[in-house]
Amino acid sequence: MHKTVSALIGVAACFITSAHAQAIDWQKVDETLGRKPMVADDVHRYGFPRTDLTVTLDGVTIKPALALGGWLAFKPAHGGTMVMGDLVLLESEVNPVMAKMIASGLEITAVHNHLLRASPPTFYMHVAGHGDPVKLASAIHDALAESKTPLTVAAAANSSSIDLDTAKLDQIIGVKGQANGGVYQFNVKRRDPVSEDGMLLTPVGAMGVATAINFQPTGGGKAAVTGDFVLTSDEVNPVIAALRTHGIEVTALHSHMLNEQPRLFFMHFWANDDVVKLAEGLRAAIDKTASTKS
Repeated sequence: MHKTVSALIGVAACFITSAHAQAIDWQKVDETLGRKPMVADDVHRYGFPRTDLTVTLDGVTIKPALALGGWLAFKPAHGGTMVMGDLVLLESEVNPVMAKMIASGLEITAVHNHLLRASPPTFYMHVAGHGDPVKLASAIHDALAESKTPLTVAAAANSSSIDLDTAKLDQIIGVKGQANGGVYQFNVKRRDPVSEDGMLLTPVGAMGVATAINFQPTGGGKAAVTGDFVLTSDEVNPVIAALRTHGIEVTALHSHMLNEQPRLFFMHFWANDDVVKLAEGLRAAIDKTASTKS
């Protein structure tokens, strides 16, 4: 832990921290990243969907909002700004992007898969840093330029309607979902607060520490589901058992961060089946966790 704290201090030294002395120029961050953020409380979250890719899994063409939505979240912290993110990369892009990140003083906190059998396979690089937000944004932008991640935002297409009984899904999952790019998405909060290096990660959805559940209609009352559960160690195997019992495949289990409290594990899943059956299976798994239900 002390080693990583020292590394973050080094990152802060690398990026001269000016945010503490003056208001953050969010417009400059927006310009540097080439897009507008979703703002929740003091967090500015920028989406980097891989709209350039056509990824299929078990015959399903995956919409970016289902499993290809890279993101970066900036939050004022420790006299500067912290950034956390999850970038979607092809296998050939992982090392070039990582090399640029490291050269800029950013941290790589995880590299892994989220899905199985996807074609082409995609990998997910979690990154972190601390310092001046514009310099952080510039460094990440330059690293992403080593990939084919779209760095300019195309005109928004009309979002396709969600051919699902979303009210029924809200009732089963226990929270209100939202439509995004033809996908119906849920964020389920934990009851316990989550911090990283002593910084409370709120709001939890924007900072990537809420259980994420995504439904993409596949016709005939079916949907493809994926996302990730946010779990403490004692919840991991009960959730695996609950998912498997309900015909939902566990596709990955790993960490996303280095110094979070409590220690967390992220469990990714996949299924394509009757949407109510899957929602009930996911609710059974949520019930094995210390999560909220409205």
